[in-house]
Amino acid sequence: MPTSQVTTIVDRLREHATFSFEFFPPSDDAGVQQLIGTVDALGPLRPDWVSVTYGATGASRYKTFAAVGAIRGATDTPLMGHLTVAGQPVGEVRRALAAYQRLGVTHVLALRGDPPGGGRFEPHPQGLANATELVRLAKSEGDFIVGVAAFCDPHPEGSAELDARILLEKEQAGASFAITQLFFSVDSYVALVERFRALGGTIPIIAGIMPVTVPSQIERFAALSGAAMPADFEARLRAVADDRARFREVGIELMTALADDVLAAGAPGLQFFTLNRSKATAEILANLRTMPVR
Repeated sequence: MPTSQVTTIVDRLREHATFSFEFFPPSDDAGVQQLIGTVDALGPLRPDWVSVTYGATGASRYKTFAAVGAIRGATDTPLMGHLTVAGQPVGEVRRALAAYQRLGVTHVLALRGDPPGGGRFEPHPQGLANATELVRLAKSEGDFIVGVAAFCDPHPEGSAELDARILLEKEQAGASFAITQLFFSVDSYVALVERFRALGGTIPIIAGIMPVTVPSQIERFAALSGAAMPADFEARLRAVADDRARFREVGIELMTALADDVLAAGAPGLQFFTLNRSKATAEILANLRTMPVR
């Protein structure tokens, strides 16, 4: 487990298999209270860090910094802030980096992001073109440790080979680690790592894990990320889709097995996309901690 001398995400990835949790900024006071409750509930699991996603609009970006401040006041766990370039002039991105510095946040996840209204990404006329440029900016603006996104399943606007080349460019720009988008096949994760290493990439690639607990997630995940479930994985879920409790149970079993498989395949850590709820993530992590190391 982490020691008091280990202070950065990079340090922790070198020390042991890490576990971290991603939250999103709540839209109202009730959501803030739920978020703090989730942070408190997950605290005993000793996450190596927690992160907060970045809003797509000006109002929601303010909520990101409010959520970061709330979490900062509730835990001493290392905190990472997300940052995107979509829909923003570079001046606003610089102000966001300055806000993170004021909040004591030294880790940033640099993402291109999607347009607030949806549709195909187009750079802001006074903005940055992609996440690689954001990595360079963050490294030039302060003493930030920068992470980036990786894609086990090809990005909807690219290909598996292009994704690997872009990830290498982000490493060359100064990124220290990557976190994958959600995926459902250990083979997809392994293939990504192999493509990246074949190009000379060296940064650790953390596996992103999303608990599956309700039937509507089957289609929603594919629509949001292009991450279609393998046929056998989906078939097991659809077989119990009429039984909400059983569906949740099977979903937890499947995601526990996937997490165990990627750790056995060499993943340096897992990041759980919590959706600001604690129970499913806690169950998966508890299951993993009772399983023998492979």
